[in-house]
Amino acid sequence: MRVSIFALTALLGSAVALDKIVIKDNKFFNSVTGDEFFFKGLAYQPENGEPDPNNRDPLADTVGCKRDIESFKDLGINAIRVYQTDYTKNHDVCMAALEKAGIYVVLDVPAPSYAINRAYPEWTTDLFAKFRAKVDNFSVYKNVAAYVIGNEVTNDDKTTPAAAFVKAAARDIKAYLKKQNITTPVGYASNDEPSIRDQLAAHFVCSENNSENVDFYGMNLYNWCGDMTFETSGYEEFVKQYASYPVPVLLTEYGCNAQRPRKFPEVGSLYGSDMDTVFSGGFMYEYSEEANNYGLASVTYGKTGVEKTDDYDNFKKALAAVSPKGVKMSEYKQSSAKRPSCPSVTDTWHVAPKILPPTPSSASCQCISSSFSCAIKGNVTDSDAGKAGDLIGNVCKDVSCSEIQTNTAKGEYGHYAFCDVSVRASYAVNAYYEDKKQCKADGFDTQTAKPSSKADSCADKTTDINTPSNNNGRVPTVDDSELEDLESGSSSGHRSSSGSSLGTSAAGSVSMLALASTQVAVVFAAAMLI
Repeated sequence: MRVSIFALTALLGSAVALDKIVIKDNKFFNSVTGDEFFFKGLAYQPENGEPDPNNRDPLADTVGCKRDIESFKDLGINAIRVYQTDYTKNHDVCMAALEKAGIYVVLDVPAPSYAINRAYPEWTTDLFAKFRAKVDNFSVYKNVAAYVIGNEVTNDDKTTPAAAFVKAAARDIKAYLKKQNITTPVGYASNDEPSIRDQLAAHFVCSENNSENVDFYGMNLYNWCGDMTFETSGYEEFVKQYASYPVPVLLTEYGCNAQRPRKFPEVGSLYGSDMDTVFSGGFMYEYSEEANNYGLASVTYGKTGVEKTDDYDNFKKALAAVSPKGVKMSEYKQSSAKRPSCPSVTDTWHVAPKILPPTPSSASCQCISSSFSCAIKGNVTDSDAGKAGDLIGNVCKDVSCSEIQTNTAKGEYGHYAFCDVSVRASYAVNAYYEDKKQCKADGFDTQTAKPSSKADSCADKTTDINTPSNNNGRVPTVDDSELEDLESGSSSGHRSSSGSSLGTSAAGSVSMLALASTQVAVVFAAAMLI
């Protein structure tokens, strides 16, 4: 039985609810006091002893979170960033204890088993449903300060198509929250890849319709190592670059570990005059000592023991020495910000400007399914998703499958590309049947049926959040001559809640193997934790 938050507050002792954190222009503010808010945060994802490695969730470990909250208070942080959680589990105890301790939570929406895969990106009805389930689970908690829609999903010039789908996900989750009168901001966490740094930063905030833009932008920076300075680390250049950025910017990860113990000299700049007029604080990576050697303490799931590393006291001292003041919300008016233009298609950027994938619609998928004269019998299981992808790839060599394909460089998104793999596989089989008059599919049983709907009536059905369809099949605004000779390649992964480090995709080209990503997202879970 789910215990109410109010009952838990009584059990944990009286506590004043944390004030809502809001955004005005390009800064965060405390909605009650009007003070500018700076995240003094830690990345928090303990893994040692996790009983369910495929569904990691430190906020479901009531022993662990109570143990670590004592460290959080001792360190002087005011927020944690949590990468992986399980929306089917209960988080009341941990979230209430964090709120009582004055700790906000910045939560990544994806998880390894449901994420936009950088190698085979898509934004589907199934993925959208799981993203909604995540925010449904956590939006009841007043100390959720923000959601991160993706972490380093596009991490090189070969994986730029994924950025289109991530931005579409941000747009749709923002719309879903708005319909429920929830104002929690939605942002993105980017890596620092020089070849696409400027394009990524522009892409996520360039839309004329602000509902399509992220509310804040995060950067995972590990440039400041050892005895570097504000100037020699390159941080000075980042401040200049984002000085006029239209939304808040923060370091969603920082803390180079090339030299240990770390002394954290960047903390003084981040929360001091070097950076506090541009950056809204950040999250040091990370609390728990894992195999990658970034931790402040060694802990184990469900255990009370804490073994601190030398980094612990150094980080505590660094935070204690800073006290950013900022400005009052009532007095702040952004004067220099300018919304950038959306980046054009180039040999390193494969997303057409201003055109995003449509919002998924299960009604459209159900409609098109009922128009088939030939279809796969039953649903494609996760274990068969890869086989279904192969089937579609082979079938679509012989017949047109444009309605289930995408091309981000041309801004083309088939009307049913957002349907699940079962629907798309049956679409291909039906297209083959209509052309060849043979109802068959290698590796699957098929069946013929009398259509109960007309295909030309299916595309513009209401979306899965009951908004009007934006499934209008827009074409690119760029010349096709700009789209030639785009290379394909693979990408390497950093520990992340979204994105995959395996596989090869044709950058900006027609996506057919994406049809197998229901399975890919599960198979690649381990790779996404690297």
